[in-house]
This record gives sequence, structure tokens and C-alpha cells, in this order.
Amino acid sequence: MEENKDMERPEENCTHDCSSCSANCSSREGGAPGKEALNAHSKVKKVIGIVSGKGGVGKSMVTGLAAVAARREGYEVGILDADITGPSIPKMFGIHETAGASEIGILPEASGSGIKVMSLNLLTQNETDPVIWRGPVIAGAVTQFWTDVAWGDLDVMFIDMPPGTGDVPLTVFQSLPVDGIIIVTSPQELVSMIVEKAYNMAKMMNIPVLGVVENMSYFTCPDCGRKLEIFGPSRVDEIAAAKGLPVLAKLPIDPELARMSDEGRIEFAGENPLQASVKEMLK
Repeated sequence: MEENKDMERPEENCTHDCSSCSANCSSREGGAPGKEALNAHSKVKKVIGIVSGKGGVGKSMVTGLAAVAARREGYEVGILDADITGPSIPKMFGIHETAGASEIGILPEASGSGIKVMSLNLLTQNETDPVIWRGPVIAGAVTQFWTDVAWGDLDVMFIDMPPGTGDVPLTVFQSLPVDGIIIVTSPQELVSMIVEKAYNMAKMMNIPVLGVVENMSYFTCPDCGRKLEIFGPSRVDEIAAAKGLPVLAKLPIDPELARMSDEGRIEFAGENPLQASVKEMLK
């Protein structure tokens, strides 16, 4: 009898990955949410999400640096800004125009080096207009950035996720063909919880974790050159090792990079600490 109950309700433990399951559930029959169709005038070879278990750790900065690094390697790059209520990607790339539209869909704006960007900031009348939407509406907007935007041909799309494990990350993982995620954290005591939350959600959704980036890892004194661990000693190596994950980079607190980002000139920053990692990731 217990066996029959399990067969009748497999959805309780369903990951929506039919390739490893033989149950005749609603996912196999097409009743459960599947992957959304990309805009017909677009082709995206790889999708990488930038995530974190909490806010304020620099996901947008990591997204921007990853996109710049990929572009410098000669890849066609796009950024889908899924942080609907706190979009900052357009500002970092100096994009302030309103996105256009045509018969093939919404047209993303391009940065100076050709990185294509779509963000809610490009669709509102004013950049400072607040987005007072409920979760399902926000999640729907993110899906439309995939289905309704004519991205063209991209080698890689980076998705700047909002913090946490709520509606938007769930929608992205369920509806978009995400090839992997990068977890962003900081060297504070909460680091283990941050990594754990993001890692566990990705594992539940069968999304590969490509590695961990520690932001605000240290500050280099301009006078003596000493590295100062302002937020305490880093623990990212041991935490990542416990999960079998590589540490992709430890980003310093860099006032110059912060200034250039505020000025919309992140593409023109000098040495990119994610260059080697992105180059290896996109081989």
C-alpha cells in the first residue's frame, strides 16, 4: 500500500528532471513548469547565474566583472539583470537609454564594448522609479526578459540574481536552461550560511555550482602595500573545500574599481581578477 502511495504522488520529491526518473507524473506529461522558449531571434550557448544567500555581497559587481572578462576573451556576451527591485547593471556600464522595440521583440542596449544588457531600468521612465511589485509579477518580468528580448547570438549570458532563495531564483532555475551558478560571498561570519543556502538550492534544482567568489576579501594599504582583512580572516577556502567547490577569486576592496563602476566605466578598469576563471570556464 505504501508503494502505491509513492507512485501516486511522485511530485512531492520531483526535481523535474525526467531523464533520471521513470514515474508517470505531471512533469513527464507536460503539466509542470518547463523551460521557457528563448526569443526566436536569439541564440544563447551558455547561461550562468550569479547568486548569493544574502544581499550586499557584490553580486552585481561580480556579474559585471565576469561579463567584461568574457568579452575581453572575444565572446559575445549578454547580461540579464534579474534583480528587478535593485537593478544596478546599467549604471555600471554607463547605459541610461530606454530599450527599444521592434517586430522581433524588445531590443537590449549595448555597452561600449558590445555587452548586451536588459534590465528593468531600461524600461522605466526614470531610473529612480521604484518597482513596487509582488513576487510573482517580478518573476514574470524576468521570464519575459528571456522570451521577449531579441538577444541575437550570444556565447554566454550572465544572470544577475536578486539575493536569497525566493521567487526569482526559483523561476530562473525552473524556467531557464541554467548551465551553472557562481556563488558570491564575503569574509564575514555569515559566510558559511551564505554559501550553504545558495549551494543547497542549486543542488535541489539540479544546477551545477561552478565555484565561489569571495568579495571584499581584503584591502591593500596604498602606503605600505600590506593586505588588511577588514571583515576578518577569510574562511572561503575551507568552506568551499567542504563542498568540493573551487574558489574562483578573492576580490579586494578596490576604491578605484568602485569609482569606475559608479561612473559607468567598469569596462575600462585595469586588471580583472575574474579573467583567468572566466577564461577557463568558457573553454
